[in-house]
Parts: sequence; structure tokens; C-alpha cells
Amino acid sequence: MKSFVLTTDAAVASRPRRYFLRALRSVGYGIVVGLCIAVIHQQNVWTTLLYSACISLACWFFIDSGRYVVSSRVAPGSARPGWPGWRWMSGVVIVGGCLGLFSGTLLGDMLTGEHTPILSGDEDLRHLLADLLFVLLPAMIITYFFNARSTIADREAAVQAAQRQAAESRLRLLEAQLEPHMFFNTLANLHVLIGLDPPRAQAMLDQLISFMRATLNGSRASEHPLRAEFARTRDYLALMQVRMEERLRVHFDLPDSLADVPVPPLLLQPLVENAIRHGLEPSVAGGRIEVMAARGGNTLTLTVRDTGVGLGRRVVEGTSFGLQQVRERLATLYGDRASVSLTAANDAEGGTLAVIRMPMKL
Repeated sequence: MKSFVLTTDAAVASRPRRYFLRALRSVGYGIVVGLCIAVIHQQNVWTTLLYSACISLACWFFIDSGRYVVSSRVAPGSARPGWPGWRWMSGVVIVGGCLGLFSGTLLGDMLTGEHTPILSGDEDLRHLLADLLFVLLPAMIITYFFNARSTIADREAAVQAAQRQAAESRLRLLEAQLEPHMFFNTLANLHVLIGLDPPRAQAMLDQLISFMRATLNGSRASEHPLRAEFARTRDYLALMQVRMEERLRVHFDLPDSLADVPVPPLLLQPLVENAIRHGLEPSVAGGRIEVMAARGGNTLTLTVRDTGVGLGRRVVEGTSFGLQQVRERLATLYGDRASVSLTAANDAEGGTLAVIRMPMKL
């Protein structure tokens, strides 16, 4: 819902700009029509273009303003503000076109000092109807064009809002799946440590509090600085170190230049949890986990490497949920510009590399 509100607010903020752009386009179309008239009737080009620009500007004003007035009367609270429907809009175009023709011609007379027959009543009916046709037909076509563009823009905005909502829903689902698992395991370990090693139990409880505080802060935002993502991952691994002791060694590499880069929350923990559960825990000696960030052009690369048993000895069942959720969230947010890969490390230490590549926001 928050994403939809933000999208709606942005659309409202852009209305004055869209209003101004429609005015410019209308004048541009009017100039094109005026050029055609000047060529067909062999009239003075600059004078004809001036009158055409004045008439098109006046038509835009009356039609665009008229549709908001009529829409507020006949369709208040409509899903598309400013659009009363084609039945009412046709009348707005006809009335606005007629008013635009006469007022635009008056403006042209004021600028040129001429006296157009259409205002004095000296123009015959056939020429008057031709003038109205030259105004109303382009006005109707341009109105249709603007409406089609606006409809497409509204639909795209709705799709983007729905995609963001879907991404947030996946994040909530991922948190709901990951955190209880970790939380209950931690409580079980605390239950054992309280009797056997109270100082370690106290250290584990402190780390749990820090982790839960970071989780709460992260759940309130659609993105946060990369330093916060690393801090949350560091707290999680500190909890795991209390339980695994020397079997888990960790290393973080976050360049200062990337610390404030905004990223979606909860990208690294699913990769780290998979590394521990399926890479290090099956190994008697445990291993090391490295969490690294790097930049390549406009691409941010996040890597989680473990020196555990490797892909060939991993248990396949239950390993895909976290990775799949991260893939789907990134695909929703960035399309094919982001990816998640899981490959075997190709050095002597072995293990597995989980790599996220995504566009970097500056």
C-alpha cells in the first residue's frame, strides 16, 4: 500500500509538468496544421502560423481546462481524474474548439493589427464551417492521442506499483520463513548454554537483541544503506559463532565507497544461512564465510563465499527457498539487470560462491 501511495503522489506532483507539456505539444500540432493551410491556400506563412499557434493554444486551454471542470461535476472521485469519459469529452472538444477558434483569432488580430472576417460576421457559412473543421478534427485526434498516452502511463504506473507491492510481499514472506527458523534455533542454544556456560549465553543474548533490532529497522524500509545490510549479516554470523565457536570463521570486505549505496533489505542473510546450513555444518571442521562487496562500472556485486563441503555434497532439499525469493525480488525490482548465481569455488579451498549482481544506485 505504501508503494501505491508513493506512486500516486508522484503522479500528482507530475500533473503541472504534464499540463505544460500538453500545451507545448498542442501549439506544435497547431503550427503543423497552420503550415498545411498556408501551403494549400497560398497564404502568408508567418501570419498563418501566428494565427494557428494562437488558435491551438486557446483550444488547448479551453479543452484541457474544460475536461477537468466537467469531470469534477459528472465523475467526482473517478479513478482517472480529469477524464469525464468520451461522451462528455466530445462535447468539451466541440465547445472548447469553437471558443478556441474565436478567442485565438481575436488574439491573432491583436498581435497583427488585422481584422479577420470570422469575428466581424462577414465570413460566409461555408468558410466558417471549413475553419471549424480545421480546428475540431485535429482537436479530436489530438485529444484521442493524449488520452491514449495517459491511459498507457496510468497502466504502467499501476503495474509498477503492483510489482513493488509484490516485491515487498516476497520480502515479508522471506522474513517470515527465515527468522523463526533462526530464532528458535538460537533460543534452543540459549537454553543449553544458560546451564553450561552463562557468559556465552549472555553474549549470545546480546547478539540476538542486536540482530532483532536491526531486523525491525530493516523491515520498515524498502531499501537501506549497504552498511546496514552488512551490519545485520554481521550480527547474524555473530550469533552463529556463539553456537559453532571455532568451526565458523568470518571475514567482511565492504569498501568505504560502497557503504552508503542503497540496496533492498535481506539480500545477504539467505545466502549466508544457506552457506552455514548446507556448506559448513555438514563439515566436521567447519570453515570460513566471506561476505564481500565490489563495484564494476554501474553494477554492484555482492558475494558470499564459504569453504564448506561444496556444491557436489550439498543436500539439495530445502536449499532453494531463500535463493529463489531473492531472485524473484531482484527480478521484480530490476528485471534482467540483476542476477543471483550459485557456483563452485575454483581454488584450493573449495566451497561455494553465491553472487548477486544488480544495478547500483548512486
